[in-house]
Amino acid sequence: MRFLRLAALLCACLIAPPALAGDETYLLVLGIAQDAGYPQAGCYRPHCQPGWDDPDRRRLASSVAVIDEAGGATYLFDATPDIRQQLYRLNLAAPGDAFALRGVFPTHGHIGHYTGLMHFGFEAMNAEAVPVYALPRMREFLSSNGPWDQLVRYRNIELQALEADLAVQLSPRLSVTPFEVPHRDEYTETAGFRIDGPRQSAVYIPDIDKWDRWASDIREVVRSVDYALIDATFFADGEIPGRDMADIPHPFVEESMALLADLSPDERGRVYFIHMNHTNPLLQDGSEAERIVRGKGFRMAREGLRLDL
Repeated sequence: MRFLRLAALLCACLIAPPALAGDETYLLVLGIAQDAGYPQAGCYRPHCQPGWDDPDRRRLASSVAVIDEAGGATYLFDATPDIRQQLYRLNLAAPGDAFALRGVFPTHGHIGHYTGLMHFGFEAMNAEAVPVYALPRMREFLSSNGPWDQLVRYRNIELQALEADLAVQLSPRLSVTPFEVPHRDEYTETAGFRIDGPRQSAVYIPDIDKWDRWASDIREVVRSVDYALIDATFFADGEIPGRDMADIPHPFVEESMALLADLSPDERGRVYFIHMNHTNPLLQDGSEAERIVRGKGFRMAREGLRLDL
């Protein structure tokens, strides 16, 4: 089976220099914003205007990649509407003449997490058999609804079965374990992923309803890994004027910090907030919200961030 070979580019200041052939395994943050990116389409309010005025302040929809240098392989978690730029950033770190994209792991069926798959299709890259790892409802959704079923029929993508809580061994040094989290599951279930490398581990949960709706305890999840990239869609209640935020449930960053406050300093430092709505002040470097988060010992994911696994 031939796998997709990637091509390339974007602001080099965000990405580490291309790695020479080595044996490192690491996670690379490719985007940190909510599904619609920053600034959001149609938003010309003061909090969005900096992104229109200054391209360097724009942010892509949340996605991370895992790069396995020893295996010459890359893996993409979430296929976002910004996948063109994200594949370019990935190619800068792991050039396509030395690395193959060996898997895409969409978390769920909301626009920021799977619609980038369209770029693998006949009208674009016309990729060949890119493995897409998905839980049962996500597999059914992609194989039964256009235009996604065309990707399957044309073998641009090849669906790989995932089952919740069962690890997939991608290589002797790398495994991924999907798990289900509560979210607005109109079309598919929602997954989080635990990623275990040769030395360290990470969990990626960009979307979830309130933490108390999940059977697992997020505090224990954080303790069990080296890095926890978790939902930071909204910083605080009332962030979207005129809307009942109970209709779009996410754990506010303020709530998450309060829930995790009893973790040790080392454990709090494992938390990286990601998936920020265009209204979230954490998108603005140097904001008061950022100062508060850092002051409590937590971190924010930033595009280009590398976390060794």
